[in-house]
Formats: sequence, C-alpha cells, structure tokens
Amino acid sequence: MSTTPPVVNGDHPFPRQLAEALRGNGSRPGLDQLRATAEYIRAHRGEFAEWLRDLADAPTAVAEIAKRSYWHPNGFAKIVLHTGVEPEFRVRLHVWPRSETVSRGESNPHSHRWEFASHVLTGTGMHMVEFAETADGGKPFRRYRYGADPANPAALVADGEVRLRRRASPHVQSGDVYTCDTSIVHTVRPVDAGLTATVVVQGPRRTSTTVVYCEPGESDDQPNFDLTRADFEELVTTVLAKLDCGVAP
Repeated sequence: MSTTPPVVNGDHPFPRQLAEALRGNGSRPGLDQLRATAEYIRAHRGEFAEWLRDLADAPTAVAEIAKRSYWHPNGFAKIVLHTGVEPEFRVRLHVWPRSETVSRGESNPHSHRWEFASHVLTGTGMHMVEFAETADGGKPFRRYRYGADPANPAALVADGEVRLRRRASPHVQSGDVYTCDTSIVHTVRPVDAGLTATVVVQGPRRTSTTVVYCEPGESDDQPNFDLTRADFEELVTTVLAKLDCGVAP
C-alpha cells in the first residue's frame, strides 16, 4: 500500500498510466483509445485495486469523490474516481450492491454526450438493450432533451412523442469490455441480483445535449441521491473483498 495518500487528481501512478494509454489521440481521446484504456484496467486489476485502497485511505480523496458522486434513483452508485484534463477523461466506478431483486439499472432508454468504454470488474455481467426511433411499430415514449435548458442544464426538456424499437440486445459478461458512442440509445442493468461493479472510462463531451425517453405516464422527475463518505468506504470495501478473493474476470 502506498505510504503517501494521493489527492483525488494528484500524481498517483495508476491514473497516470491510464492517461498515457489515452494519449494516442491528443487531448481528446476517441473510442479506440477508451477501449484500450478499459482493457488496460482489465489486464492490471491488481494495480486498480491498489489505487482504490489508496483512495479509501486518504480522507481528502474520499471527501472529494463523495461530493461529485451519487446514488442513481434505481439503487446503484455512480462514483467518480478521477477526472483528467490532459487528456480529458473520467474514471467512474458503478456499483450495484447485492439485493433481493435485480436492479432496474438505467431503465429509461438514453444516449450520452460522451463516448465511453466499460469493463465489468466483478459480477455476472450486464444486460443492455439498444433502441432506435421508428415510424411504425415499437412502443410509445416521450422524448426529452438533457442539457437543453441553459438555466438548468440538468433539467429534462420535453421534445415530443416518438416510438422506439429494439435494435440489439448485447450481453456483457464478467471481464468483458463494452464501448458506446454518442449515437447509441440504450438501457443497462445487471444480469442478476449479486454484487456487480463496472469501471467506466469516459471521454470528453462530444455533444451539448442528449436524449432520455420515458414511457407514457412515467414521471421525468427522477432525482439522484447524495453519496456519503461512509457509502463510498462501504462500497469500495465490498468491491475490494471480491477482488481480493481472486474473482476472475
């Protein structure tokens, strides 16, 4: 374990190595570089675990990470471990704690303003459904734009009624890497109710807005919840216990 606790965006060896893996496209890494970086994490799980331990041992780091992280309304944690400027990227840890029922995950079809690559760190895997708007068939949804209101960038702005059809249903198993660009509209949930954790390497923002779809009658008011320092420490301890047990990808 490191004898010098890192600051959140400080000179820790592991995020520095990730930044090096992303430099193939200058300061704005593309999807190929994001995939390569997620694959680097997969190949260096021990070093990733050591970084998590170092972060958890640094009170300043824990406080800063908790401040910019949150609980999704469907019961899983989005933890921003690192933010980088040159190159521009983020590393997030998504954790679905063990529960009695399978989490709904991110159950509203949505796209992203940035590209990302995700590695299933522990758990059975993730189930995704990809959608496309269609003139015929499909299911009705209300479309919203996220980021379209300058006064409140987090607001969902109504953008008409559409129909969506399923276009693909990729399954990502434990240890796999999944990539996603800004054109993909999808839902994401863990395969089962056991502990599942993924590491997301997020690239720079490519678009100013993105889309979110809600079924008719479903509220668009789905607030996130604060993630505390105690939450962070408990979640990281649980994930590290799985990694220490030698759970293979």
